[in-house]
Amino acid sequence: MTDFDVVVVGAGAAGLSAGRRLMEAGLAVQVVEAAGRRGGRAFTDAETFGMPFDRGCHWLHSASVNPYRRIADELGIAYESRRSRRSLKLCIDGAPAPEEVRQAAMDAIEAGFAAADAAGERGEDVSALSVLDPSDRWFPLVDHWMRLLSALDPAQISTLDLSRYHDTNENYPVEDGYGALVLAHGALVPVTLSCPVSAIDLTGPMVRIETAAGTLRARAVIVTVSTSVLAAGAIRFTPELPAVTQEAIAACPLGTAEKVVYVFDRLIEDLPATSYVETFDPDRPERKPINFTVNPFGRPMAIGQLGGSHALGLEADGEAAMLDFGRQGLVNAFGSDIAKRIVGATATHWVSDPFVRGATPARCRARPTCGGILPIRSVTGCSLPARRCPTTPSPPRTAPIRAVSMRRDG
Repeated sequence: MTDFDVVVVGAGAAGLSAGRRLMEAGLAVQVVEAAGRRGGRAFTDAETFGMPFDRGCHWLHSASVNPYRRIADELGIAYESRRSRRSLKLCIDGAPAPEEVRQAAMDAIEAGFAAADAAGERGEDVSALSVLDPSDRWFPLVDHWMRLLSALDPAQISTLDLSRYHDTNENYPVEDGYGALVLAHGALVPVTLSCPVSAIDLTGPMVRIETAAGTLRARAVIVTVSTSVLAAGAIRFTPELPAVTQEAIAACPLGTAEKVVYVFDRLIEDLPATSYVETFDPDRPERKPINFTVNPFGRPMAIGQLGGSHALGLEADGEAAMLDFGRQGLVNAFGSDIAKRIVGATATHWVSDPFVRGATPARCRARPTCGGILPIRSVTGCSLPARRCPTTPSPPRTAPIRAVSMRRDG
């Protein structure tokens, strides 16, 4: 049996950041991770296609206030400055839409979010759907964007939550992967992989953490696993967590955000590196919209994003269904010949990953917990309400102060 000052459960962005800060404070730290890799949803995949792409978080949201932008600068990791979704190209039936049509689509998206924000600023805690007009010809596109940015459907999104979100409209993609950035920042943190935690016992003078590799003891434990994993009872706590803590976990489930990724025989012509393309035809609303990052950093790829119940349904139907939907979206955007140029494809499955079970916290209600244990994810570590902060890792700023304050020796 090994003793530590702090054991951190989970080696995602929050766990690695907590581990690093605790080490800097001179504490004996051990991070344990159920999966066979570090990073959690910060996962840059450079093996599937021989070129990097992010299966999870992929850009620096609100970059000027995002701690990971500063970390990227310190590490010399490149990213591209972007400010607004208005840089999107809208394609209909295989060709770019006229500028006035594209402008109308962008105006509708902005108006939808503005209506939800305005309701929240008036103190109205109602669904975003209730302030939208489903009969509007651009409604499916507004619905799509709310799903993307919240990982939930508009009917599930609180206008009060949306209005509390501080968005600087600076979304900076990381050239060699956000996941790679997270791993670089936590490179020196000691992590035991393939080591799921089954139980945490708080009854003794030291916290006992039961893992697949044996029992660890610590003065405190920081739990960074997802709220959906906690709600499923994957870790048994003794004594049982207080009702207020269980309620907070239940009130902060993960939403759904998935990706479909395609590799082509060459770059898509007439589009610069890291272009954003939306495809939706308001005259054919039965064709659900999808948007792609095309030619990311000069790589012959297209990465499509799915959110909310639409993503949940496609993921449940399997990878073939996900890729078929994305492939049709590419055809809608670029014409039928684009399908012949696909040389590789894959999809993410965060919902069915037993160590994650979703994409991003769908509510943000931090609550006190019992002594000796601190749940910390984007739920407590992120300054931005989670409903508008999908697949974004927790900034590494609050963990060390809270964890050190909970040491059993005071």
